[in-house]
Amino acid sequence: MKIRHALVCSFAAAAIAATTLPARAAESYPNRPLRLVVPTGAGGNTDTFARVIAEKLKAPLGQQVIVDNRTGASGIIGSDIVAKAAPDGYTLLMVFPSHPVNPSLYSDLPYDTLKDFAPITMITSVTQVLLVNPKVPVNSVKELIAQVKEKPGQFNHGVVGRGSLGDLCAEVFSTMSGARLTQIAYKGAPQVMTALIGGELQVYFSPPVVAMPQMKAGRVRAIGVSTKNRLAVIPEVPTIAESGLPGFEVVGWNGILAPAKTPRALIDRLHADLVKIIRSPEVSADIVAQGIEPIGNTPEEFGKIIRDDVAKWAKVLIGAKSKAN
Repeated sequence: MKIRHALVCSFAAAAIAATTLPARAAESYPNRPLRLVVPTGAGGNTDTFARVIAEKLKAPLGQQVIVDNRTGASGIIGSDIVAKAAPDGYTLLMVFPSHPVNPSLYSDLPYDTLKDFAPITMITSVTQVLLVNPKVPVNSVKELIAQVKEKPGQFNHGVVGRGSLGDLCAEVFSTMSGARLTQIAYKGAPQVMTALIGGELQVYFSPPVVAMPQMKAGRVRAIGVSTKNRLAVIPEVPTIAESGLPGFEVVGWNGILAPAKTPRALIDRLHADLVKIIRSPEVSADIVAQGIEPIGNTPEEFGKIIRDDVAKWAKVLIGAKSKAN
């Protein structure tokens, strides 16, 4: 009886300790610097926003947030690091549009996109601007489609990686219109823009922040945006849907994830701090000025979007036989 009583007490104590550990962890969190893994190179939208977030998180967390760029394989290398990290709230991941696309492109991902991460919040909703070289004799999407069909194989478009938002836009454009663009890959957005201005490319689905200076200078012509509605920063540019391809809409996003099994108390703490930053007048205005929409949704809402996008892009890419390996 004494042994049984001792065992019961031991199990009870263990159960109480198990339930109080997450709470204690949340109370002392964080007590050392955090790492924000960015699975792409420096200088792009994802990296820029990650650095803003890292800087703004210092005050509420009382700790440094170190941005760690881990480039390669459409974000897979950096994502794998976080998937395998300890679920203690000290290693986070800033994902970009290729994250829900990669399961459809790569059959041997080293992690499970849906099971190995805990969503915290979506940072921004991202669009693209459809640009053409000024020498291309088109002023609308309808005219571009006609030209591509009339001259097959003569219209090149640039991408910065398989599964990137620009790549997805081109895939959906070609599938919906029947006007197939020839893809050329580049290392980054600046290189693609240089090629478009120089005439090596005829078409480029570009981030607004990259497109707007060149549009203003007259070096490129914008004929559509990939969102459902026009962008407030360039209201004169119609949507692709209204410019000649009804129903077209391709939107990506940036968001913050933690490793799966991160305690909910830590997720909630990070979520509250991140949403305050995203919706602050200063940060929100800066995001909008770049043609991007600030979001800051709940972990549940973000998780649903990830699941829905994984399913959506599987239909588009696998259906189009776009396997990368």
